[in-house]
Amino acid sequence: MNTGSALLLAVGLFSAAAVANARWPRQGPGLRTIIGSWFAAMLVVELAAHLMVFGAALVVLNAVLADGLTGPAGWVGLVIWAGAVAVALPYGASSFRTRIDIDGSPENLDVDDAPRVAWWQLLFPWLLGWRPGVKKERGRVYATVDGQELKLDIVRSRRATAGPRPAVIHVHGGVWLFGSRHEQGLPLLSHLAANGWVGFNIDYRLSPKATMPEHVEDVKRAIAWVREHADELGVDPSFIALTGGSAGGHLTALAALTSADDSLQPGFESSDAAVQAAIPFYGVYGLAATGEDYNEGLKALVENLVVKAKLEEEPEKFDRVSPLARIGDGPIPPFLVVHGTGDTIVPVAESRHFVQALRKHSDEPVLYAEMPGGQHSFDSMTTWRSAPVMRAVERFLATTYASRGARAEHTERKLEEVLTD
Repeated sequence: MNTGSALLLAVGLFSAAAVANARWPRQGPGLRTIIGSWFAAMLVVELAAHLMVFGAALVVLNAVLADGLTGPAGWVGLVIWAGAVAVALPYGASSFRTRIDIDGSPENLDVDDAPRVAWWQLLFPWLLGWRPGVKKERGRVYATVDGQELKLDIVRSRRATAGPRPAVIHVHGGVWLFGSRHEQGLPLLSHLAANGWVGFNIDYRLSPKATMPEHVEDVKRAIAWVREHADELGVDPSFIALTGGSAGGHLTALAALTSADDSLQPGFESSDAAVQAAIPFYGVYGLAATGEDYNEGLKALVENLVVKAKLEEEPEKFDRVSPLARIGDGPIPPFLVVHGTGDTIVPVAESRHFVQALRKHSDEPVLYAEMPGGQHSFDSMTTWRSAPVMRAVERFLATTYASRGARAEHTERKLEEVLTD
């Protein structure tokens, strides 16, 4: 077997394994296996078109330049690769056809009037948050807790503005154990910054060193810091929005629902840590939940490493940090909840239940955007699936900001107008 045939066979086998993992991601054993399998699946599902083009280039190079088809191994590799492409085609097709469905009414969410995402961002999604006209200030310290400096990055337009701008704070995910401001939320914050918002990407203390609710306490510290430094930052302190994905979605929802709970603001109880809008992505909202939709692996992780208590023995500790259990404990700001139906880490039912509960108690708009086929963390790069979501988030925030002080019915009606025109 020559080198070209061997490489062609390797390309075929690797492609088949990647597609098989995307179709049936591993659910264990062990957290590392689950996360590794999910991450590989997310890349295949969300970057299917890019990977097929790259794979085709490798196949052609091996077949033409390295005599990859001179032996049977090369032909076997070519057939396997072609089969993998055939299976992956629906992933790419579904991404191109993405429309945001909000509870099926209206059926398709059209954001044609929203600022567009540049074509080159779709072709080169690995550029993440880089965008002309947007500048970043990295590593501002917003708090020091137990000797640990907590930092944030600031993202804003280079264009001068006539007055203060509304703010949006992003909270990264990572099962409360890892992750940082450096690799999450970058496309969304850059898109919002290019359209007049001041974005803040924050870090917070992580488990197992940190114990819940220390994570959400840090999120509230960041909100209070932005509001207290509004003049210096050029921010309108009357409107701060909060967003985040996965564990960051949980913390976003929890912080938004507990503005009246000063016990979650130790040492800064008098500071204003309320937010005026919340956009959680694929969050975990029922830490104290039980039933068929509850993930036993997640329960063990939360018990052992995050809350550090047993649910059956101390349920009050879980209720205190569970967004589902905190609905109605204080003011509820407008919500836009986002989740993908292809999520293999957090079931989409988690968001459906959360939205239903919110709507029973909230006088403010509660919108739910469900992304057909979207994997967990589908928005980590700019793709044909995530671009419509970024545009919808911008429209939601802009309309909510413009409708401050209006009755909820008017705000909800205006949101439907701008999102469906």
